[in-house]
Amino acid sequence: MTEPRMIEAGRAAGAEMASRFRSNEERWTAVLDRDPGAEGAFFYSVATTGVYCRPGCPSRRPRREHVRFHASRKEAENAGFRACRRCRPDEPPLAERRAEAVAAACRLIETAEETPPLEALAAAAGMSRFHFHRVFKAATGCTPRAFAAARRADRVREALQGEGGGTVTDAVYDAGFHSNARFYAASSGILGMTPTAFRRGGAGETVRFAVGECSLGAVLVAATAKGVCAITLGDDPDALVHDLEDRFPRAELVGGDREFEARVARVVGFVEAPARGLDLPLDIRGTTFQQRVWQALREVPAGATAAYGEVAERIGSPGAARAVARACAANPLADAIPCHRVVRNDGAPGGYRWGAERKRALLDREASP
Repeated sequence: MTEPRMIEAGRAAGAEMASRFRSNEERWTAVLDRDPGAEGAFFYSVATTGVYCRPGCPSRRPRREHVRFHASRKEAENAGFRACRRCRPDEPPLAERRAEAVAAACRLIETAEETPPLEALAAAAGMSRFHFHRVFKAATGCTPRAFAAARRADRVREALQGEGGGTVTDAVYDAGFHSNARFYAASSGILGMTPTAFRRGGAGETVRFAVGECSLGAVLVAATAKGVCAITLGDDPDALVHDLEDRFPRAELVGGDREFEARVARVVGFVEAPARGLDLPLDIRGTTFQQRVWQALREVPAGATAAYGEVAERIGSPGAARAVARACAANPLADAIPCHRVVRNDGAPGGYRWGAERKRALLDREASP
């Protein structure tokens, strides 16, 4: 999640909560419970002390007859009340403050030559080490360590794709890796191929492909020596081929022979009847987070669905539903990685890389006995 989105999400949280606390009875219950979910939804004032507070204020609870509720800080201040010194309602809401603290930590990680230790990041955010770790993960969907690793991966990709002409070793060290061995151990998960092959845009690799037809339209199947690396769906076969060329700009793309077309036929049969499974090796390339999401999707059985938030929970990143959605959108292996089985929290199908109609068709097909 980018910094602006984190801050925007923090600001939007309070507005979303306001709709849950419309009656004074609901508001009073939230005050009694010190409900953190009421943060930003309303404020309350206490006539006997002359202060106004957040719903979750840790101060001693007032008597109900002394309490008034206010839709905003300005309303409470215009009524003559001053801000409580304990819960500081005159400052931005907690969700927004946390989002801004996480955004600042992300900036520190991105600009530092060496990844700052967790203790330093927590201190800069004004939180304990444990609390900061939890807040950061809830906001970004990953730990500070994983975020730093992702930024290093981005930097090494940019360096390898640049025109500077430096060596792979230069790119590795410039990106913040402290040894070639450490980077090469993780390079397949980071780049999906060796650094040299990545720099060459897949040059030196042979990718066989063929386009077939199924009930959902055109289907392209491509494979490397390791296994099937792409299953894409669409209306225009040429567009599918162009997409493959963009993904492997310098690889040798070879049209499939009779043996490969038999493999395509197996994939088409799998698309038509997902319950039968696909007994073919796969060459799955993606970031560490994408790999975690895609593995979770492969564990959702045919005929079942999971919400984006549920998948985020399963991979140990609650709050990363949007990141899960982005990983689904980046899935290069339709059906083999069943991102069509991920739906919105309200049960609606939601988006799909290859079109909402195809997603509904796949779900309907799998739901049929």
